[in-house]
Amino acid sequence: MILKDKALSTSNYAKIKAGQKQELDVAFYLRRAFKDHGQVFVFNDVKFKHNGETAQIDHLIAYTYGFILIESKSITGEVTINEHQEWSRSYRGNWQGMPSPIKQVELQLELLKSLMRDNAPNLLTKLFGKLQQGFGGREWHSICAISSNAIINRKNTPKTIEERLVKSEFITDKLLEIMKLPASKPNALHLFTTNVRPWFSEETLDRICQFILDQNISPNLQEPSYVPAEISESEPVYDEALIASEQTNTEQVKPKSDLIKEITLACKQCNSATNLQPLSGRYGYFVKCGNCTANTPMKMPCPNCSSSNTKTSKRRESYSLVCKDCEISTPIKL
Repeated sequence: MILKDKALSTSNYAKIKAGQKQELDVAFYLRRAFKDHGQVFVFNDVKFKHNGETAQIDHLIAYTYGFILIESKSITGEVTINEHQEWSRSYRGNWQGMPSPIKQVELQLELLKSLMRDNAPNLLTKLFGKLQQGFGGREWHSICAISSNAIINRKNTPKTIEERLVKSEFITDKLLEIMKLPASKPNALHLFTTNVRPWFSEETLDRICQFILDQNISPNLQEPSYVPAEISESEPVYDEALIASEQTNTEQVKPKSDLIKEITLACKQCNSATNLQPLSGRYGYFVKCGNCTANTPMKMPCPNCSSSNTKTSKRRESYSLVCKDCEISTPIKL
């Protein structure tokens, strides 16, 4: 299931456009493979802060047994890695060194681990109501996805690196190989089988996914639903008409004096604004009506600029609708 799309940059800088195209290619393959998958949750372009450090993750997979981080790397030409794990790339016949994307994604993974561990009491339930679970035994993986038109010289590449290096079109094959997902979701009966892998319950995985969305630092950029992988190098990797339209919508934001002060939720079925219980689930925060039991999502278009590029944020017991385009946060009344 895709929980966050790649945010588009409007930069015309060639290097940024090439990097963005590679990330969009990988995001396309991830969408094709996992958009309806009940055990795999995909976040594209995630940025968060923890302990004074910032992590920028191109693609993050949360699944039944753990997490996989993917670093997308745009390379035109040939890439080689020597026995010391040093990377080199060719460009127009000239070779030069480059930072290791494997080391880069490993640093992001360690910060994500620290973030999850520090928040374990809020994310994981207690066993038998007493023993607090941790993230020990969960699976943590990091891999690098390289442009499909690159040439990878694997002759002297250390095996530990070679196994984590894949071209974009093979990314889903590699992920399925790593995850080894069962045909059905694990349950309590799996505890009595041999070689059991610690897993997240459906409720816990929902909570973790919502936590990741809440931690994300979202830039004021447009987000596409998907971009196909077959983008030629001569084409722009963003829709200029869409960006112009979104910029126009942003410019039409109401004056401060006319801003909506508060959103009053009502049940989508019986229209009742009372007896609503706030809950969180796979698709974000919602309210359950105590009168007719219908569920109503808190996420909605921004009441101030009408943009659908919004998310619901929770602070203690208070909820707000945050617009990523006009950057206005509107309290939700329950």
